[in-house]
Amino acid sequence: MDGGRRLLQPVNQGFSPAAGLRPAVAGYGMDTASTPAMLPILSRRRQRRPGFFASSLNLLNKKGAGWALTLMLMLGTGAYGAVRGGHYDSWITQNGAPADILARGLGLGLKSITISGQRELSSGEILEVAGISELNSLLFLDAQNVRERLRTLPLIKDADVHKLYPDRLMIDIAEREPFALWQKDGQVMLISAEGTVIDVMRDQRFATLPFVVGDGAEMRVGEFIKILDANPDMRDQIRAGVLVAQRRWNLKLNSGIDIKLPEANPAQALAGLTRLEREGRLLGKDIVSVDLRMPGRAVVRLSEDAANARAEAQARKNRGKGGTT
Repeated sequence: MDGGRRLLQPVNQGFSPAAGLRPAVAGYGMDTASTPAMLPILSRRRQRRPGFFASSLNLLNKKGAGWALTLMLMLGTGAYGAVRGGHYDSWITQNGAPADILARGLGLGLKSITISGQRELSSGEILEVAGISELNSLLFLDAQNVRERLRTLPLIKDADVHKLYPDRLMIDIAEREPFALWQKDGQVMLISAEGTVIDVMRDQRFATLPFVVGDGAEMRVGEFIKILDANPDMRDQIRAGVLVAQRRWNLKLNSGIDIKLPEANPAQALAGLTRLEREGRLLGKDIVSVDLRMPGRAVVRLSEDAANARAEAQARKNRGKGGTT
């Protein structure tokens, strides 16, 4: 009770419309008679039963998941079998990679390839080493990889590869220049003027280059060339220069005759032989070798047949002289 002996209502007691009590809304000038009682509201969603469409979709989803897994399994099994059986690789070889096929369909294939700078290599050889064909596309072509592949060819010193969209490729080649042939351990190789090995000789296109034989001959090929240049009349008859003990040269002629040059002034010694050949056709005789190592002299070795014939002739001559005495 308060001071006026009125019963106080507990603060935690809710309003009851049945008791005719209405809450007062202060400050808004509203008719409290029309204001409903403030009741606590519980948030509770109504459970709805799924309709026909939703039920059908759920059923399809459950069944579709199984079909999808089955289909994926079948495709995976087929792809695995194709890869293991080589069918996929064969298909790629004939048609190109799927990405390249798509790029070609979009107009980004290879319609023009320009190759410049090559002298000894053919365009076909360059494209084969580069791994480029009409099945490639410009979009997915790795220019750096093509450049590295080209540089693995010993005859190629360097290469530049440029992609010009939408469908053009440019390849610029810098070749090493073969200067001579060098034979070691029975194998003939192309070498540069500095003696650097370029490649193994694979065909006869370089057969006319100067030919040297022996250990260290590749580093002294310049000396051999100077001997040839000083004796142009003999050049066409010389097949190869053989470096002996890395000190001096022997010349092998096309006829099979060996010319033994001195260590000092070999070009001058060969010039003396050129004069003998001009005067007496020495190299046309049945001889095996000519030794020019002694200054001012040419020691000729006859072939076995020629030596036997010469011995018999000398014997007959001696018998003839004995019979007249």
